[in-house]
Amino acid sequence: MSIPPPTTPSAAPSVTPKPATLSHRLEYAGARVAVFALGLVGWRAASWVGGLIARLVYKPIGIRRGVVERQIAAAFPELTPAEVEQVARRSYDSLGRTSIETAVLPGASRAEVLARVERVEGWELVEAALAKGNGLLIVTGHLGNWEFGGAYFAARGVAIDVVTRGMANPIFDAYITRTRRQIGMEVIHDKDAVRRTPRSLRDNHAIAFVSDHDALGLASTFVPFFGRPAKTPRGPAVFALRFEVPTVFVGVLRQPSGRYAILIEPVEVERTGDRDVDIDAIVLRYTQILERLVREYPAQYFWQHRRWRRQPPDTPPHLREP
Repeated sequence: MSIPPPTTPSAAPSVTPKPATLSHRLEYAGARVAVFALGLVGWRAASWVGGLIARLVYKPIGIRRGVVERQIAAAFPELTPAEVEQVARRSYDSLGRTSIETAVLPGASRAEVLARVERVEGWELVEAALAKGNGLLIVTGHLGNWEFGGAYFAARGVAIDVVTRGMANPIFDAYITRTRRQIGMEVIHDKDAVRRTPRSLRDNHAIAFVSDHDALGLASTFVPFFGRPAKTPRGPAVFALRFEVPTVFVGVLRQPSGRYAILIEPVEVERTGDRDVDIDAIVLRYTQILERLVREYPAQYFWQHRRWRRQPPDTPPHLREP
């Protein structure tokens, strides 16, 4: 699941993929070897290795350590420096586990995917939406294992499309697309989303968006996230209004057992007649759901991304990027 399309019928500018370089090929080859090796040791061992590598990236290597710690401290000002460091270390562990679990996911059977879920809350919302026959919009964030959510929906027999942005490495991008399809997800690149989304909804598909990271070229709005204005994609809100499609937020959270809890709740869609106001209100609602879950599972959020990097020019100094 990835970044949503823009708000108008004009999609983000299409960029011609660059030819693969030697560096791209080496990167791809290394990743394939690592995935093959980790696939041999099993899900739990592979997850542990991913966490270990990521913890080393945090300390002693220190990649993005300052960004992570500053953002956690800003979001949770009540935490002591030691507690901030603990959450940061665990967030790297979570990201490493998510990355490796996702990489080895294509080797899992439908039964294995279903067995990795400890509990599901709100599945009746999915069934009720799809029973109407005009599709379902899913919004999620970079929390827990967002990629596993798509695999779980597919394993439950839901036709699910995921909206993604292309990667810089064209070989790796094609590989990720193939693996998502192997898991049971259809891929819609963001530049095609405006054209393909109506067709998928008519076919009663669920369409999933990761909607908590801003990106250049995508229509966004500023809504508060932990009290600071955060530029947030508005694509799901636009589609929800335009096509009158049920919309849910899905959180996929790793539990102490190593399995997942999948939490599904509705995103309220109201129409006041003012389109821009209605869109902003929907974006705010799914951002508020995400924030509530991040407060409950702070170590499973992707703090490595600079969430408040882009802000309105009149943002007060104390609310700017930490």
